[in-house]
Parts: sequence; C-alpha cells; structure tokens
Amino acid sequence: MKNIKIISLLFLIASLASCKKWVDYDPHDEFKITDLDYLKSESDYRTMAVSVYTPMQWLNQAVPIGDIATDNAVSGGENASDVLPLQQIDDYTLTPVNGQLTEMWQAAYEGINRANYMHQYKDANKAGETVNFTGKDALYGEIYFLRAYYYFHLVRFFGDVPLFVEKRLGLTESKTLQRSAKADVYKQIEADLNSAIAVLPITSVEKGRVTKYAAQALLGKVLLYQNKFDAAATMLENVVNGPFSLVSDFGGMFLQTGENGPESVFEIQYSNASPYYNWGGVTRGQGNLSVQQCGVRGLNGKAAMPYAAGWSTNLPTANLANAFTAGDIRKAATVLNIDDYINTNPSLFTGVASNNPAFATNPAYQVAPYKNTGWYNQKYLPRKGETSGQVELNYLNNFRTIRYADVLLMAAEAFNRSTAPNDTKAQLYLNKVRRRAFAVNDASKDVTATGTALKQAIWDERRLELAMEGDRFFDLVRTGQAAAKITGFVAGKNELFPIPQAEIEISGIKQNPGY
Repeated sequence: MKNIKIISLLFLIASLASCKKWVDYDPHDEFKITDLDYLKSESDYRTMAVSVYTPMQWLNQAVPIGDIATDNAVSGGENASDVLPLQQIDDYTLTPVNGQLTEMWQAAYEGINRANYMHQYKDANKAGETVNFTGKDALYGEIYFLRAYYYFHLVRFFGDVPLFVEKRLGLTESKTLQRSAKADVYKQIEADLNSAIAVLPITSVEKGRVTKYAAQALLGKVLLYQNKFDAAATMLENVVNGPFSLVSDFGGMFLQTGENGPESVFEIQYSNASPYYNWGGVTRGQGNLSVQQCGVRGLNGKAAMPYAAGWSTNLPTANLANAFTAGDIRKAATVLNIDDYINTNPSLFTGVASNNPAFATNPAYQVAPYKNTGWYNQKYLPRKGETSGQVELNYLNNFRTIRYADVLLMAAEAFNRSTAPNDTKAQLYLNKVRRRAFAVNDASKDVTATGTALKQAIWDERRLELAMEGDRFFDLVRTGQAAAKITGFVAGKNELFPIPQAEIEISGIKQNPGY
C-alpha cells in the first residue's frame, strides 16, 4: 500500500511538472513570433501603418479598367486571348469569373483587414499594454483614410459590399458576412474621412503620406458620388484654397521628375529600389505593372530612344484622340501616335532591324497589337531606366490619384449642381483648367455657359483632363451618361461589376443583377 502511495505521488508530481511546462511554454524558446509581439513600440505602430498603404499598389488594374470599360480605350494586347479578363471588360462579355476583378476585391479587403487590425489595437496591444507617442492620433488619421479609400474602391466597383470595421476578420468569420447597403458603406467612408481630417497634418515631410488636404479631397469626391453637392462644394473648397497649383508643363507632370509636385494632392507611390518580383502574383511586386502593360508592343529602336517596349494593353481610342481640339496641349501628353513618332524621329530608328525574322528585309519598329488603334497611353508609357530586376514588374511610376485639376473640376461641378448654384465660381474653376490646357492667360478659351450647358462642359472637360487615369467609367456611371457613351453597356446591369464568383461560393453572398 505504501509503495502504491509513493508511485501515485510520483505520478502526481510528474503530472504537475508537465502541466507547468505547458502553461509556461514560451514560443520565443523556439524562435517563434506571435501577435503578442506586435505593436509594442512606436516603431511597431509606424511600421505596421506603412503595411496598410501597401495594398493600394495592388489595385493598379483599377486604372486601366476605368478607361478600357469606356469609349476612352480598348483592351489591346497580343491577340484575342491575351489578358482575357480585360478583353471581357472591354467587350462587355464579363462574367463573375474574372481574374482582375477578383484580384482587386481581395487586395481591397486585405487593406481593410490591415487597417482594422490597427484600429482594433489602437488603445492597447494584444498583451493589454498601452503605447502612447507623439503623433499617434495623426498616424491613425492615415489608417482611417486608407480604410475609407479601400471601401470607396469597393463600392464604386461592386455596389453593396460586406462592411466590417471593428477588427481583423479570419477566414471563418468572413464566411458569415453579408453585403451591406451602399448607403451604409458610404456612411462609414464619410465617418472615417472626417476622423482623418480632424487629426491629419496639412503637410508631410515624407512623400506619399496622407495629409488633411488629401482626406478633404477624397471626402469631396465621395460626397459628389452621392449627389451631396452642397457638402461637396464646401469640402472641396478647402483644397481649392490650399497650397496646390496647376503646373505649366502638363506632360512633365507624368514623368519621374514630376512626381509629388505642386499639383499632387495624393499619389500612390511605387518603387524600383530592389529587384523584387513575383510572376505568380504580378500585382504583388513593388513596381507598377500597368506601366508595362501600356508599352508599345515590339518597340525596337536605338539606344537613345527613351521608350521601352511593353504589352500594348489599354490603348487609347481614336474617339478619345479626336475629342481634343486644336491647341490643346494635353493631347500630345495623353495619347501617342507611334507611327507618327517613328516618322518624326527617324534618327532613333533608321537602320534598326526588327528582331522578328519576318521583317529581315523590311525593318519594322513595332508590332501591331490586337484591336490596334494607332494610339498608346503617353501618360504611363514605360521609359528606359525606370525599372529594375524583372523589368516588367518593377516600374517606379506613381499613380497621380488625386490631382489639383481634378479637385477644381469636382468643385466646379459641385457648385454648378448645388441647391443654390454658383455658376460664376464653377466657371472660374473650370476655366483655370482650360487656360492651362491651351497655354493661355486670357479668356479666349473660357467657357461662359451656365446651368445644364455648363454642367456638360465640366463633364466633357473631365474626360480630356483625366483621360487614361481611370476615372472615365465611374464618371459616366454616376452622371447617367454611360448607356449613351459606351458600346455594349446595359443599363441596370453594367453600372456595377460582378462580385467574384469565388466570394459567392465561399461566403454565399448575393450576386449583382444580371450576372
């Protein structure tokens, strides 16, 4: 009996020791990092805030889609099977199985989840520790701007979308979400932007950081999309009266030397600082993929030629090129006629044989793309020396996401469409943009129309000023012009893109009408 007691006691001691070992287990003993290690210092908060910016880069296909889906551009590419998702968007044969749309849905929600994680542990980290530091509120202004930006992207593309803001969601939790009404999503966007405006600084030493003006400009745009013209006019006026100005060299604004200039309200930053690339997730590199997409197919010139070859995607239409009137300096900076360029610059091409054997006796300096229009996207045309590593995936070109000219035109529309219209102010802002476009300092190119005619003039000017920058589709939809302007557009269906089929199957959410 005594022996049994001793054995029992030894077993109990061993059990207690084993339990203690389990309870006291520290993942650091095995060099593992857990989320208890996150957000322990100011540096942690600032580093993680940068990661909330990153998915904006992955949304680069939103810009070409915003023009390809309209009368501004065609999909282009090598042939009818090249980049099928963009071909389907161009032809209005798109289905819920579309790689580009799926990518943008996932990237936006990745950004939201990152912002929510920061929000979830704003006051205390997961270990319950509070980390306070100077500038923390302003840092969170950036987080709330970014969350608003991601939700605005989603609501413009897909309408009603799942809405969650309190915490980062896991896969199981995400399966329980249903779509929220667009009005509710906009309400949250407005709340986030107002929170951001209250704490953000008016300037930032580090280029690309969100400022108070950027948040006011985005909020003005959000209000305009909801037809809240009085509020939009008031909000946008803050930015109109800010430190921005129209640059005289319109084309130079889209060069590397023109990035983050006096007209820039907010730009999405890209880099080629390291040769990172990932063909398995091409929008996940550090560079701007859409620049490579826009390049001239098979371009073959001498070393002094500034342009690099590309994939001939997102080709401007003749319709867009012909919309510019004589003297408008924006045309040459927006669309490039490659044949004219070759003929005008023979020294860059003469004597250069094509790599294509078919042209051995008759040198050809480019390959005609699918749906060839004769035009290329000059604003984001790839240039030599602006990439690294896997060159196609690492172009450093920033997206000029909100420009001062855009703000002026939004403000002009808001004042024109307000409850008590102020067409004098609307004309003033519109004509500032037009005088830059025609390089004049007098009223020779001014619009003097009022009322409905002025409204249409503002809309038409937006097309010319912002061509190939991704706003055309959304402008046509929100202003009710899409069905009349876009071939293949079906009213009541194509105002929205289809929810990715994978999300329908995983979460059981309802698809958009017509898909």
